[in-house]
Amino acid sequence: QLQLVESGGGLVQPGGSLRLSCAASRFRLNYYAIGWFRQAPGKEREGVSCISSNGGSTNYAGSVEGRFTISRDNAKNTVYLQMNSLKPEDTAVYYCAARMTSTCTLAADLYRFWGQGTQVTVSS
Repeated sequence: QLQLVESGGGLVQPGGSLRLSCAASRFRLNYYAIGWFRQAPGKEREGVSCISSNGGSTNYAGSVEGRFTISRDNAKNTVYLQMNSLKPEDTAVYYCAARMTSTCTLAADLYRFWGQGTQVTVSS
């Protein structure tokens, strides 16, 4: 089945930037919409951003709009999340997920395939 691996997390100071990657193996991502989600300690998982299978449509949570940018390179079988102007409240484990449809959604329960997550910590 489709396997997803996130990378690019780490420790960054407030105001800094990180770029997360979500790489797929075993199957091509061309037919999958991809979402990025995050979960902070003691909080529920929340949708951050998503992108349609052809990259033509994106969606963002209000808390990250204008700071985060999602993109995909289907030739490299990878989806990216560029995170700028990071805040301490962005600290969480970030997951990418895939659903075999063209349209994306920030509803986590509509995604079938999930990566293991990558930790993002924003702190001075």
